[in-house]
Amino acid sequence: MPVTQSELDEVALSRAEYEAIIDRLGREPNSLELGLFGSLWSEHCGYKHSKPLLRTLPVESDRLLVSPGTENAGVVDIGDGLAIAMKIESHNHPSAIEPREGAATGVGGIVRDIFAMGARPIALLNSLRFGKPDSARNRYLLGGVIGGISSYGNCLGIPNVGGEVVFASCYDGNPLVNAMCVGLIENGVIMSARADEPGDVLLLVGADTGRDGIHGASGLASRTFEENSELRSAVQVGNPFLEKVLIEACLEVIQLDCVVGLQDCGAAGITSGAIEMAERSDLGLHLDVARVPRREEGMTPYEVMLSESQERMLLAVKPGHEHEVEAVFRRWDLDATRIGEFVDGDSVVILDGDEVLSTTRINVLTDPPEYEFDPPKPGWLSSLQAVDMESTPLPDISPSDILLKLLAAPNIASKLPVFRQYDHQVQTNTVVAPGGDAAVLRLKGSRRGIALSTDGNGRICYLDPYIGGQIAVAEACRNVSCTGAVPVAVTDCLNFGSPETVDGQYQLVQAVAGIRDACRAFGIPVISGNVSLYNEAPGGAIYPTPVIGALGILDDVRIHVSAGFAGDGDAVYLLGADTLTGDASDLAGSEYQELFHGRVAGQPGLDLDLEVKVQQACRAGIAAGRLRSAHDVSDGGLAVAIAEAAIIGGRGVEIDAAFDGRWDAALFGEAQSRIVVTVPGDQAEAFERAAADVGAPALRMGRTGGDRIVIGDLVNVSLSDAAERWHTGFETATRDPALLEG
Repeated sequence: MPVTQSELDEVALSRAEYEAIIDRLGREPNSLELGLFGSLWSEHCGYKHSKPLLRTLPVESDRLLVSPGTENAGVVDIGDGLAIAMKIESHNHPSAIEPREGAATGVGGIVRDIFAMGARPIALLNSLRFGKPDSARNRYLLGGVIGGISSYGNCLGIPNVGGEVVFASCYDGNPLVNAMCVGLIENGVIMSARADEPGDVLLLVGADTGRDGIHGASGLASRTFEENSELRSAVQVGNPFLEKVLIEACLEVIQLDCVVGLQDCGAAGITSGAIEMAERSDLGLHLDVARVPRREEGMTPYEVMLSESQERMLLAVKPGHEHEVEAVFRRWDLDATRIGEFVDGDSVVILDGDEVLSTTRINVLTDPPEYEFDPPKPGWLSSLQAVDMESTPLPDISPSDILLKLLAAPNIASKLPVFRQYDHQVQTNTVVAPGGDAAVLRLKGSRRGIALSTDGNGRICYLDPYIGGQIAVAEACRNVSCTGAVPVAVTDCLNFGSPETVDGQYQLVQAVAGIRDACRAFGIPVISGNVSLYNEAPGGAIYPTPVIGALGILDDVRIHVSAGFAGDGDAVYLLGADTLTGDASDLAGSEYQELFHGRVAGQPGLDLDLEVKVQQACRAGIAAGRLRSAHDVSDGGLAVAIAEAAIIGGRGVEIDAAFDGRWDAALFGEAQSRIVVTVPGDQAEAFERAAADVGAPALRMGRTGGDRIVIGDLVNVSLSDAAERWHTGFETATRDPALLEG
């Protein structure tokens, strides 16, 4: 009986793709095989719209220990016999349906990717986007997502050390929940998700398999989201206490020589986990679904293969050594069940006891069609970029009042109400806590440290996806450089709308090109990542939102700085500029423009050569002991950066440098490649010379001290007023109005 369109829609396959499957198989697929193809050919697993673009990203580095894209996460050598595993992934659509479980299982999944590499997870970060908080639905999603992240991560005992929370109307109905995990490898044992040779045994460990998460990869992550109650079954349910035990058991068992491979059961469950292990191993696979432990009765082979039940791992073990592995897991009260074996050949045979359900060549299942496109630039985008920013009227309120309003805006205000729900001190390695530019962690047993940041600006990417992609990399690296750390690698999470529209294609192509060129400028590789497409709700597509997670290395973790002013009487410099000139073009895509003029327009810009030099000068100044603080200029512009540094440091500041041009652009424009730094007076000349030597302009603007924030004759506010706005703005904006009644 011919397959119906509704059956194809259920597994997110097009009619043309179905015909390609028939052609490759030489027959019609049965219902189980249709599910396998739907998952393995999905965007989430197969990257069919993005793989050609991802191949253009730079992956060259002497530090690389694993080829990017070949394993569960990227791994880089950081010296002293240590290595870092790192990856970021999305859990957007599940979080839109069930925010708490969707976000929690997003954390659980990314953690499994890290310890699957043999790394102990040491840090979590996240990057979150929601619709405007004046909507009850958006506040519900915000609370659920934060609750899910905090409950799961806190139970695991992994510090959540950084991230971002951004609001924009385009994320109504389609929040973005990107979770990043970093792990440490101390013993040189890097695991691979593959078997060694025919006869190796496939073991399933961890939770029993249920019906949760079926069609998660194909149904949620690979088609446009439509809020629908029946999709709730596609959201997984997590158990962080079980995952904590699973982490410890797996890190113990990989010390056995007989364990040769470790793989997470993530998207598409056993289907992707087992079949992709066989593909990496150049081996065939016999898999018996009857052996899979289940927590629900009456499950079909289809449901067993496609379930995305959480807290499950697959191990490849040398034959005859299963009892050794089982003994380790028994000590942790976990079951290890033999569900298959790797064999000579190139096919996966799926059995249900003695019954053969499917025999399929592995490369047919794991080699989906790839779609390449060269879309034209949309006309509406050219119009937006051509908007005359000089025509932007000056507001009729004072610069001081604008600054206070910006400090209280939910996109700029302190995210302490979020961070305080996360345990960021567990494991006792956190040196610089969340709330500044980047987190800093010590590595016990070494003088080295690492700095971590996530960053992305959907508004800027909307106005120019190529420049926006560059800026995402530049700012993530700038945040890391502001601590004194040298950026060495990035991981990316590409959140976009439908790749089947011209707009979506153009945004994706251009943003990846921007990421590529920025990484080349910094000389760093993209070591891992995730692509999340079809982020569209009934109201339309999200802003194109590439999120970059950056890793930096500190040779001596004691030599670092943070964002807050650290001493009275220090000279305040603007690194990256030699004048305070307000150019209207700097208002493009700014928080100020949207908040006070209600529009997102203009042409963003970035000078990559200047960016690299500015970051180099900042790091050199910190290493030489000449800088006492560093804070990058980003959302809200220069005035906000100065105010934040004053608030975080608990010290006032007086800026006496002269301003030219438009005062709104000078104070609140978001020109790139600028860092506010402070320098002890006796180090000022040496700092200026060193910055000039690398070609980075540095303008002395004023000095720290006092209890006010004074910027020329434009801004004069008390430090206490600014701090109160900044500290309370997020809670005020996200509070349920019903709580204020009466």
